Amino acid sequence: IQKLCDRVASSTLLDDRRDAVRALKSLSKKYRLEVGIQAMEHLIHVLQTDRSDSEIIGYALDTLYNVISNDLEEEEQEENSAKQVDDLGSQFTEIFIKQQENVTLLLTLVEEFDFHVRWPGVKLLTSLLKQQGPQVQQIILVSPMGVSRLMDLLADSREVIRNDGVLLLQQLTKSNAAIQKIVAFENAFERLLDIITEEGNSDGGIVVEDCLLLLQNLLKNNNSNQNFFKEGSYIQRMKPWFEVGDDNCGWSAQKVTNLHLMLQLVRVLVSPTNPPGATSSCQKAMFHCGLLQQLCTILMATGVPADILTETINTVSEVIRGCQTNQDYFASVNAPSNPPRPAIVVLLMSMVNERQPFVLRCAVLYCFQCFLYKNQKGQGEIVSTLLPSTIDATGNSVSAGQLLCGGLFSTDSLSNWCAAVALAHALQENATLKEQLLRVQLATSIGNPPVSLLQQCTNILSQGSKVQTRVGLLMLLCTWLSNCSIAVTHFLHNPANVPFLTGQIAENLGEEEQLVQGLCALLLGISIYYNDNSLENYRKEKLKQLIEKRIGRENFIEKLGFISKHELYSRAAQKPQPSFSSPDHMMFDHEFTKLVKELEGVISKAIYKSSEEDKKEEEVKKTLEQHDNIVTHYKKVIREQDQELEELKQRINTLTSQNEQLQATVTQQVSQIQQHKDQYNLLKVQLGKDTQHHNSHTDTLQMNGIQTEEVSKLKEELEEWKKKHELLQGQLREKDSVIEKLNSSQLEVGTTEQSSQTSRSGGLEHNNELQKELEMLRSQIQLQSAEISKLQMENQKLRVMNTAAEPMLGDGGGTAATSSEWEGRLEQEIKQLKVGIKALSEEKESLKQHLDSSSSTVAILQDEKSKLQREVAESKKEQDDLLVLLADQDQKISALKIKLKDLGVPVEDEDDTESGDQGDEDEDGDEEEQD
Repeated sequence: IQKLCDRVASSTLLDDRRDAVRALKSLSKKYRLEVGIQAMEHLIHVLQTDRSDSEIIGYALDTLYNVISNDLEEEEQEENSAKQVDDLGSQFTEIFIKQQENVTLLLTLVEEFDFHVRWPGVKLLTSLLKQQGPQVQQIILVSPMGVSRLMDLLADSREVIRNDGVLLLQQLTKSNAAIQKIVAFENAFERLLDIITEEGNSDGGIVVEDCLLLLQNLLKNNNSNQNFFKEGSYIQRMKPWFEVGDDNCGWSAQKVTNLHLMLQLVRVLVSPTNPPGATSSCQKAMFHCGLLQQLCTILMATGVPADILTETINTVSEVIRGCQTNQDYFASVNAPSNPPRPAIVVLLMSMVNERQPFVLRCAVLYCFQCFLYKNQKGQGEIVSTLLPSTIDATGNSVSAGQLLCGGLFSTDSLSNWCAAVALAHALQENATLKEQLLRVQLATSIGNPPVSLLQQCTNILSQGSKVQTRVGLLMLLCTWLSNCSIAVTHFLHNPANVPFLTGQIAENLGEEEQLVQGLCALLLGISIYYNDNSLENYRKEKLKQLIEKRIGRENFIEKLGFISKHELYSRAAQKPQPSFSSPDHMMFDHEFTKLVKELEGVISKAIYKSSEEDKKEEEVKKTLEQHDNIVTHYKKVIREQDQELEELKQRINTLTSQNEQLQATVTQQVSQIQQHKDQYNLLKVQLGKDTQHHNSHTDTLQMNGIQTEEVSKLKEELEEWKKKHELLQGQLREKDSVIEKLNSSQLEVGTTEQSSQTSRSGGLEHNNELQKELEMLRSQIQLQSAEISKLQMENQKLRVMNTAAEPMLGDGGGTAATSSEWEGRLEQEIKQLKVGIKALSEEKESLKQHLDSSSSTVAILQDEKSKLQREVAESKKEQDDLLVLLADQDQKISALKIKLKDLGVPVEDEDDTESGDQGDEDEDGDEEEQD
């Protein structure tokens, strides 16, 4: 091994190094420790340097796999040395992953398409994850595109690599929510479901099993992925998995395993431990896509293996738990028997049958509990089968209630316990049914009078039956009596019950009986806490005194605490499904543990309370009850009002529909009347000329009446237009005056500085434009006034024509032809007037627009004016400052000249300096001209 390692390290020829690595590979299985210690570093170096040669890379990866993997050694090693093997693999893995670059390098090699590189790379990475999962997961998670690279393995066309890729992802996604999410969002669900379909669903081989295990990893306890699975409509794709034929004999072991995992996957999505909203939405999706119906078909099919049937019952239980729609559907399912029986009845028959497997009986109990969970309708149906009015007198069919009673009083203690718990679930949080169950009467034997169900339960308790039976009955009684004062009164009415309970609690019995003592203490505590003091001999105070004398308060509380301290109690409190290793451990129900938690502290307080505190509590309860009664009364009133409102709304709807119908009939009748009138007029025309003349005169009169109305309307509209026209002229005059003022102010401002001349000229130009626009507007107004005068003239003409037409009509001498001419003329005039009005409205709009533009220009000019005024003020201020400075300088210069003259220095006169300055200026001007 040492020589081979040297050859790998020192050989320059690739062939020599390849041969050396091949030799190391052949030795690595037998001499794993030696090869691992001596060659690992060299093999990693080969992976880094000889990337171009796929053969040597493949040998190096295989060698590392043999060194790190425990799979081969586990087959050969005995059990006692298995721990040493695990240590060896994990130690080599630790050495390999110490340098994170090694794992990154392996990820890049897995990307290679070459089979001799990719496959051993996948196997090596899987082995690393098995040995040091969390550490390798973290390295892959932080490496760029690490998970995405591995997801590509599922798309590989070579089945070996694809299948090993599934195994690799199984290891990668174990207990790591972040990687699970990445894998899910890399389209894993789609690819895995495609593989399962390709392989033949439940009839597929071990590849289907691996895919299902990977799906479980991705979905279990991962709410994000579960939601993504549901939103992606992948639940619908699960339905074909559960399609089984009529002949279910001879299922292969692999098919059983696959179906088992498929059922577990459904349960993962609807597990009671998931958030309620997520579970509910998955349950609804399973019902709508027909998955629940398919599961119920398996449930009722014949020849299905027992473990698959059990798991199917558990799956159906969780799919219907707390979902009213699914529970209603399950209640309607019938078994394919003759006559058909409800599925619930068939399942209960299995539960109370002691020959059935224990696991199956537990599953049926769970199914029944899930069916009744938050299902008051279902609870009512079960209890109703026990009531005297609904029991089938013929005895042809067995009801659920009869099966439960039969199980409750059978000789099999397990049946007693299951039936008691099932019946307790039928009463859970339902005070009405607790009261109704008190009516149930049982015929014990021929000749004896019937006994109530409550009495029969206490009778069996006092007979000293098995512990399991007594625990079941005590749980039933505690559930029944809690929060139901009437049931407590019925229980206390039997004089033998309280002495039996106190006797049981007071005795010092063995460990097995301690549980019964605790439950007896709980039942007695419930009888005190929910006691309404209706029985004089068993008032709250008297029962407390009895406990003080016979048992002692401390002893009572200690016995009560036996329940919650019991190991089986803490197991049952963990999850709703009853899972027991053996029938002897079947003692507590999950829902009952909640009740104990709720009542234990309350009963302890109630035992120590004085009679005064009890009275106060009762008063508080009474006031609360009164408040509740008032609230219920108002609720009832509101409900009645709502009903009345609904009725009134319905009446309004009916009346409106009737009204619409009547209106329709009226319109029909009006149209019919009009038709009759038309026919009548035609007949009149046919009768003769006189009547014809008469009709024509009346028609013209009507027409003229209508036309005179239109003319008067047009006159009014003309008056309005005149007023609007005058208003617009007034507004224009105001704008003219404003613009003239601005012009005058601008002319005044224009005499200031040269710097403001440009802005002034711009303002004047703008002003000239405005004046032009005003001139145009004035001309338009003149045109409009001319048009208005024209229209007035036409109006006058119309009046004259009207006056001329009136006497003619009054005399009746005119003919039909003249009246029609008048009508034509009037219509033409009306049309002309309408056109004129339309033109006026358009001109009004244009005038408004011109006014708006002129107002905006006025605002702009005012802004410019204010700016100019500010500039003028500033320039004046600057001139004043300059004049002051010049005066100061002149004084200083004159003073200095006087001083110089006194000192005898020749000083030039001001005139000389000025002439010199002028000369300089002339020279400068000449130079500028030359330039």
